[in-house]
Amino acid sequence: MTRPWVDGAVDGGAAAGVVAVFWAWPALGAGAWPTVAAGAVLAGMTAGAMVLRRRAPFGATLAAGAATVAGTVLGVCQDPMLAAAWCLYPLAIERARRTRVVAGVLAGVFAGLAMVTAVPEGDAAGPGRQVVFAVAALSVSWLLGTVTGRQLATAREAERMRVQLEVARDVHDVVGHALGVVIAQSGVVLGLPDAREEELRETLSEVEEHARRALEDVQGLVRTLRAPDGGPAPGRDGLAEVVEATRAAGVDVDARVDAGGAVGGRVGAVAFRIVQEALSNVVRHAPGAWCTVRVRREGDVLVVRVRDGGARRPVGRAPGAGSGSGLRGMRERARLVGGTVAWGARPGGGFEVEARLPVGGAP
Repeated sequence: MTRPWVDGAVDGGAAAGVVAVFWAWPALGAGAWPTVAAGAVLAGMTAGAMVLRRRAPFGATLAAGAATVAGTVLGVCQDPMLAAAWCLYPLAIERARRTRVVAGVLAGVFAGLAMVTAVPEGDAAGPGRQVVFAVAALSVSWLLGTVTGRQLATAREAERMRVQLEVARDVHDVVGHALGVVIAQSGVVLGLPDAREEELRETLSEVEEHARRALEDVQGLVRTLRAPDGGPAPGRDGLAEVVEATRAAGVDVDARVDAGGAVGGRVGAVAFRIVQEALSNVVRHAPGAWCTVRVRREGDVLVVRVRDGGARRPVGRAPGAGSGSGLRGMRERARLVGGTVAWGARPGGGFEVEARLPVGGAP
């Protein structure tokens, strides 16, 4: 996206060029001062329309077209609708999504015919030449604007889908982990028929803490959406909290983090989310399991490996099979920084997730 002052300078330069080439000399040669004055007014009207074309493309196109026609009739203009075509371009971009294919085809046909049609003999500088050039200029401007508009609309839609997918991944990871831990802790307490009041209060306190933290994370996501610099991205520093929350849910976690130096913000955030989702899956699908978390650097690659030994105890309710959104989210996140993720059941029981993220793959 260009800066506004650059757009204004380009439009101003184009307006000055059109007035100087197609209006100045014909108006000065008109002779009678009323005609010269009328030409000056129409030329100013054309220049103003060209400068304001981005703010009011429809009105600017009509003004430039009407001024050009009037100037041509008075003999003070030789513009073959280039000013109107200049103003028509942003209008075509704006109306691109509502333009039917038939209109585009007709514009293409008119442009092609105008370009290949010969100017009538003896009319090399007359109205026939101007009509041919005018049709070509307007048709080409409309075609180019329509194509550009559709490309911009496609790019905006792709960006909207990208943001939507990224938000869905973040919400799934944050809320899924918190609810998984809450459900696991509640299931542990429900499985104790003689639970004391102190144990119940402690568990409820931990559940409240996890729920509050999840709410804060979701609020952070919302702030990030409203302002891209709304807060720091999660990284390796948050792994300790995730590990402690998983331990509180009854999973024996052995975590070792040795990145061997600085890791880029995006890579660190991806590593954090992968560990978070992998531990959430352990809590949901392998209650009571032992689990190891290893984050280490191998050359220019950050290796993240989460391995569990399989479920050791049942929970109050059997966990669902899951939609696989978390695993797909891991793979999508890794691809964003040029990494890969693999997962699968271990021969001796349990499950393993391994991600390989290039340290220099993202800032």
